Amino acid sequence: MSAYDIVIAGAGPVGCVLAERCASQLGWKVLLVDKRPHLAGNCFDRIHENGVMIHQYGPHYFRTNSEQLLQYLSQFTEWVEGNYYVTSSTRGEFFPFPINLLTLARFFKRSKLNPEEGQALLEEVREKIEQPANSEEFVLSRVGREMYEAFYLGYTLKQWDMHPRDLAPSVCGRIPVRFNEDCRYVDHRFQCTPKDGFTALFTRMTSHPDIEIRLETDFRDLSDSAPVTVYTGPVDEYFNHCYGPLPWRSLEFEFKPIEKEFVQPNVQINFPGEEPYTRTVEIKHVTRQTHPHTVISYEYPRAEGDPYYPIPTADSQALYERYRMLAEKETEERQVYFCGRLAEYKYFNTDEVIENALRTFDRIKARHARS
Repeated sequence: MSAYDIVIAGAGPVGCVLAERCASQLGWKVLLVDKRPHLAGNCFDRIHENGVMIHQYGPHYFRTNSEQLLQYLSQFTEWVEGNYYVTSSTRGEFFPFPINLLTLARFFKRSKLNPEEGQALLEEVREKIEQPANSEEFVLSRVGREMYEAFYLGYTLKQWDMHPRDLAPSVCGRIPVRFNEDCRYVDHRFQCTPKDGFTALFTRMTSHPDIEIRLETDFRDLSDSAPVTVYTGPVDEYFNHCYGPLPWRSLEFEFKPIEKEFVQPNVQINFPGEEPYTRTVEIKHVTRQTHPHTVISYEYPRAEGDPYYPIPTADSQALYERYRMLAEKETEERQVYFCGRLAEYKYFNTDEVIENALRTFDRIKARHARS
């Protein structure tokens, strides 16, 4: 008999949540493995050599509308209020982003706008495309060509190495346009960040005595097995790319320590222009760390490297559907559950992926829990 009730491949948010739930709620023996030398997956944060906490794999702005989810995570962390403000650098100015009434007034050199005036302005400049077929048409139908070229076109070309007309409307559709002066990056009811960082949160979450953690361990090299498996890695990799590799976008990060307390006016600045990077992040604005120095991260999209973003095209989605059918069969026949951004080839925010992990736990519990 196996020494474990469940093996979980991947110690990111999905793996940590499932490990905690299976150990604490089902009394299972859990083996949690990860190829990286740390927990928390892409949420991993650490102390830079100059003493400032950084987000190693890009900024994670935790937000949720679910009080239940917040209560669950509060078992493992205290919180500080989120400070999620993003600006876009274009035309030699910083504009609030997503677009709101302040952005519109500054961009079009108008005086203060009320909601009705803002809507009338966009109605005047937008292109009348009633059923947008791609991201370019979607943005043109919302804000018109001038703002599309200033805020979206260059950024999208860098981020995806594809023209917006070749991307699904949902890619740019995630970004709202607000007819108020709310400059926050997101609208969610709860916006907060773990007081001691995400790594500390997930370390506490997996500190249960029935959870064994093996880092720098490839799931494919395991000799251990269990009645139930959860896989959170790339779904095409699990099936040895039998239908061909799924397309992903990767990222490269450059961290620059600076001997000043703050450099940027806010946590994130987008660069839709000729710069080789898409954004710079000064995460100290979010962590609220008190330190005389700071660190700025520069984010460079790449075609090669660790998979970060599934590429949202019709062809890639069709290819994923073939892998999804294999995954469903694997779940039914071998009790292997696929969960997370890489395993489901879907963009998730941090709150969304944790809620998805909790739903996967409910499936596992319903099917496998001992009475």
